[in-house]
Amino acid sequence: MSEHTVASYDKELGQLGRYIAEMGGLAEKMISDAMDALLSMDVELARAVVSTDQRLDTLQRQIEELAILTIARRQPMAVDLREIVAAIRVSGDLERVGDLAKNIGKRTLKLAEEPRIPRAAIGLKHMGESVQLQLKNVLDSYAGRDIEKARAVWENDAELDAMEDSVFRDLLTFMMEDPRNISFCTHLLFCSKNLERAGDHATNIAETVYFLVTGQNLPMDRPKGASSSMMTTAK
Repeated sequence: MSEHTVASYDKELGQLGRYIAEMGGLAEKMISDAMDALLSMDVELARAVVSTDQRLDTLQRQIEELAILTIARRQPMAVDLREIVAAIRVSGDLERVGDLAKNIGKRTLKLAEEPRIPRAAIGLKHMGESVQLQLKNVLDSYAGRDIEKARAVWENDAELDAMEDSVFRDLLTFMMEDPRNISFCTHLLFCSKNLERAGDHATNIAETVYFLVTGQNLPMDRPKGASSSMMTTAK
């Protein structure tokens, strides 16, 4: 961040950065814990993920309130204004990542009633690992204002889409083999979509980092893989 003669201004910008860092750490842990809970059918861990979402929501509100107050007090221009706008945008994406992790936790609580993880769990595990890596890299790019790392996250979005398509096909096959698996696999389809959407929010953050550093936007059309899943995510 640029230096200012007003020490309180630097303090406000620094506080925004600390809030984002805390949100990022929570969002990463929620995705990691949600996947661990799903793959091991750990009900207590799933409940912990669900309850953690409230802290993420609180942090987002604090960021928005501080950002609005800072704009009103300082009337920032150029890069300083981009810093504040970026904090608002990144916090919104991280809050949604938390919602998606919470959704996986809630699905796990339902799945635990009749645990029968199918072969597609391997694909879901790989998707979870990919999302965690994307989040780590994009948060590192935000902290370091690293546009090359941000662009790499943006370009890797297609790989996660391809993973989701593979999981969709595996789960569809599993349902066709035995109709008794339909309900169970439907929950896993939603988990897969939640992971894909979390990856999209990581990509959103990458776009924000690029805008923050350069003042310009990445191309509107993101690299995309094929996806046969028509599932939608409920918050």
